[in-house]
Amino acid sequence: MKKNYVMRAFAAMLVAGCMLTACGGDDPVNNGGGNGGEEPKEEPKEDPKDEPKEIVSSYVIAATVGSAGYLLTADTLAEGTVSARNNGLETESGTYWIFYQDKYLYRLVYNQGNAGVSSSYILNEKGEVVDRDMQYEIRRFTSFGIYKGFIITTSTGSLGTEFADENGFAPFGFQLSYLDVAKETFTDNKDVISAENYLDNGEYVTLAGILEANGKIYAAPIPMGLSHYGVKANGGAYVKYPELVTTESGGGGSGAYTAGELPNTQYPNEAWMAIYNDETFSAPKLIKTDKISYACGRFRSQYYQTTWAAGNGDVYVFSPSYAKVMTAAVQQTTLPAGVVRIKAGAADFDPDYYCNLEEQTGGASFLRCWHISDDYFLLVMYDKSFAEGNYVASRLAVYKGEDRKLTYVTGMPADISTFGSTPFFENGMACMPVTTAGAQPALYLINPVTAVATKGITVESESIGAAGKLTYSEN
Repeated sequence: MKKNYVMRAFAAMLVAGCMLTACGGDDPVNNGGGNGGEEPKEEPKEDPKDEPKEIVSSYVIAATVGSAGYLLTADTLAEGTVSARNNGLETESGTYWIFYQDKYLYRLVYNQGNAGVSSSYILNEKGEVVDRDMQYEIRRFTSFGIYKGFIITTSTGSLGTEFADENGFAPFGFQLSYLDVAKETFTDNKDVISAENYLDNGEYVTLAGILEANGKIYAAPIPMGLSHYGVKANGGAYVKYPELVTTESGGGGSGAYTAGELPNTQYPNEAWMAIYNDETFSAPKLIKTDKISYACGRFRSQYYQTTWAAGNGDVYVFSPSYAKVMTAAVQQTTLPAGVVRIKAGAADFDPDYYCNLEEQTGGASFLRCWHISDDYFLLVMYDKSFAEGNYVASRLAVYKGEDRKLTYVTGMPADISTFGSTPFFENGMACMPVTTAGAQPALYLINPVTAVATKGITVESESIGAAGKLTYSEN
């Protein structure tokens, strides 16, 4: 298939759902024949267009086989074994695999701070995964989410020299990419959205996660410290700790800095939430709580979404208290990993809701989390506290929102190496890709009510990145 290349700096088996309908009316009336009787009526013929279509769907597993990536298909995730032999589509690797409903699969690529070539896939009428036409060179991103018909990626970067201050320092702003999944188009944000002094404390922010709930967008603005622009703004009034302003370059990835900046927030004992009316990300309602530290998981340059809506629309905000690992004492949070809540339709944090997660874990925190169903959430847990060092995200737990209770998942293998980047949720269950040291990778099905995991399908591969489902659509 010829590719159009857009340059800009983005369970279920094969179900036979055929229902036969009959148009049989009453017997024709016959009043004795001859001129006084009615002619027998002809039964109407069925229009083939009115017959229900066969529904073709398949589970899809993104796996690494050797040095290649594959999208493998399977009839079930609950049992058996699947391999790349005569199965699946070979692909490039992906940082994230995003299933949009059951119609499209997007492969997002993050390339060391540069733009990465991303692509998308559908299921054809034969139940095979195939490429769509377009490829996208999206902006560098540190977080993402889904809103209406868009997959939106976000990061924070320089707005350019035309916005520089009198010292020549350019401010930071949001860099958004919009992938219209149905139209297969890609755009960037047209309006300039400054990320400087976003929380009225002089610091610039980046967004962690994009959650669509209650007709709004919820995103956690994560304070990043003071840029060169922020250090100089308002005559230096925003610098609380002058000793933290750097005198030389250092750090790496999104944490890299040069002389004259103040890396990392000066306000580690608070968390903010921005509530937007739409995808323009303009005029947000900003709310703050001092019950938790900032709400995101962190791994290298990625800011994981830890804000999720329960089935009733209540928004739960999780904080792993990542600021505990900061070097400077004034930048270390004293707050434990915890959970707060915004009631459905409310515009502030619920004053009566708080959960101290570390009281239930012996001090251990978590890396990231997702919503499963109802008010159940899946968390990837660290094995020990930040203070102990050498912590590894090797356990799973289920959090029940209304009960404020965390339960570790049982039935998982003991030698877990990694979890997939994208779990799958169906019929109230969670399905997590798991790679271990001593066996082939497999999917594990987790019942959130019991917090018990059952081994599902084994995938002959080096690792599993994601699993989901696609259904063929003529549109």
